[in-house]
Amino acid sequence: MSLSRSDGAAGAARAIAALLVLGALAYSAWVLEAVLGTGLDPFRTYVSELAAVDQPFGGFFRASDLTAGLLVLAAAVTALWGTRRATEGPRRLVLAGWGALALFGAATAVDSRLPLSCAPTDDPACAAREAAGLVPATHTAHAASSTLAVAAALAAMLLLTLAARRHRAWTPIARTGPALVALELAATVWTLAAVAAFEAGRGTWALGAGQRLQVLLVAVWLAVLAVSVVRERP
Repeated sequence: MSLSRSDGAAGAARAIAALLVLGALAYSAWVLEAVLGTGLDPFRTYVSELAAVDQPFGGFFRASDLTAGLLVLAAAVTALWGTRRATEGPRRLVLAGWGALALFGAATAVDSRLPLSCAPTDDPACAAREAAGLVPATHTAHAASSTLAVAAALAAMLLLTLAARRHRAWTPIARTGPALVALELAATVWTLAAVAAFEAGRGTWALGAGQRLQVLLVAVWLAVLAVSVVRERP
């Protein structure tokens, strides 16, 4: 894919890069928990618990997730429109990668509209209600949309990194992408293991730290992708 063959394409590349950077920033809004005083332990709790209905800053974090999802979705759709006729070789990977990123953005936006009602890792009463099935259906729906978002993010990272390396383009992603993908996979395994431990009553295994690393790596990768897109050459 080449977005710099014309002034219009160069403008599209800048627009995509700007949307990606803004999306990455919005997706990183959780770091503000350090100064907002949420009362949740970042080493133990889900990131999504910051946006729970009963949390003092829940509305802010739900809005930031919605914004992040819509920005990334807009960037991916814009990129897909520009590469819709590319079908051969690595370009198929580009199309698939942008498609996965669009799915990530959409799932993240939907996820923000399906908040948890309470924070199960912080509130034993909430955990007990969740185990007994006495919480709103949004808990189950949130788990599904979150899983879809993570899977789509991983797919986008892998496909676009692979495309950059095969197509010998997007140098920042081609160079750093493999390490970011490997770290993201490790953080995902950590998070999944910690979730399983928590649900089995064996503690949290620093669930919050693992998931925050997972989310941070996605944001970093989005920023690197933005730099790669804006530097693209024919």
